Amino acid sequence: MDLNPMQNGTRAVWGGEEDLDVRGVLSSPVVNSVAFSYHDLDEWHEVATGKRNGFIYSRNTNPTVRVLEEKIRILENAEAATSFATGMAAISNTLFTFLGPGRKVVSQKDSYGGTSRMFLDFLPRFNVPVELCETGDHEQMEAAIAGGCDLVYLETPTNPTLKIVDIARLSAASKKAGAIVVVDNTFATPINQHPLMLGADLVIHSATKFLCGHSDAMGGVLAGKADLVRKVFEFREINGASLQADPAYLIARGMKTLELRIERQNASAQRIAEYLQGHARVSEVYYPGLKTHKDHSIARRQMQGFGGILSFSLDGGYDLVKKFLPSLKLVHLAASLGSVSTLAGPPRTTSHVELTEEQRKRLGIPESLIRYSVGIENVEDLIADLDAALKKL
Repeated sequence: MDLNPMQNGTRAVWGGEEDLDVRGVLSSPVVNSVAFSYHDLDEWHEVATGKRNGFIYSRNTNPTVRVLEEKIRILENAEAATSFATGMAAISNTLFTFLGPGRKVVSQKDSYGGTSRMFLDFLPRFNVPVELCETGDHEQMEAAIAGGCDLVYLETPTNPTLKIVDIARLSAASKKAGAIVVVDNTFATPINQHPLMLGADLVIHSATKFLCGHSDAMGGVLAGKADLVRKVFEFREINGASLQADPAYLIARGMKTLELRIERQNASAQRIAEYLQGHARVSEVYYPGLKTHKDHSIARRQMQGFGGILSFSLDGGYDLVKKFLPSLKLVHLAASLGSVSTLAGPPRTTSHVELTEEQRKRLGIPESLIRYSVGIENVEDLIADLDAALKKL
């Protein structure tokens, strides 16, 4: 069945499942076999060397994992996809596949804390040159790219300040320099943004978040050009950061409702951002759907929806955050995002717990910031909950 002309909701449900070995099932099976048996040695060898489709060993991939990989490949309009045990495994394996001593990466200062730690601490240990530019200063990034680099790493919207970078513009600059472009699309999801269609070479997701959607499984995925994905797959299958069948099943199942969830979360986040923007105890709201957001025009151009994540700063310091967050009733105070239930927390315990307060300050992340991941609850109830907690301040 050709899914290419169909819409994302249909592709999310049927992608990867039409060629299952067990035909007629309504739900893809969980295959927990470590290895796969062959009676014909020639066929076994052809599968092992990639000349024929099949499965050899689940550290590489297996039927359940392949369903998830095919779903993300289809939704991202990619040539190929592979998977990992976590989102950070996807990021680190991709970076170490293409970078090494003397091979330079250019990125932005605003990125997820684990990614920032890779750039600030881990890659320099391997003599990998790293240049971090001011997020949103496209001229600075273009100059850094033109100066020579091997990989450009982008995250948009950024975690947790929801800044936007122009994927098409920076991808064009990277092509001139011969650099690979990697985009972390976790916040946007393939429902709201398609980096590959804007010129990127590879797109990464922490599948733990919106793709899974239920906070019950961890994983990471990578999609993009077949030759590049193959290189990362070969690194990962030896490195061993493989996704197992059980979490792959849960993530793939969650993806069947991805479009429905994202549409609800987009609308709710917009309403909540507008409400918070007008509140006296809120000093700033970070959400690309707001017309006052400095990158709103770029977001409108490259996104189909503005996402289910927003951040806001209270008119006070961290002590006010400590008083406000426990007053919320319809929120889990937890270090994750993208779930059916609303999650919230400050960067010092969520996105940037790996960094020091001074490092967060240098990255422009205030201690008064709260990241708020909107669930699928009724938006009127969420606003009432926020209003009640703000009134207690």
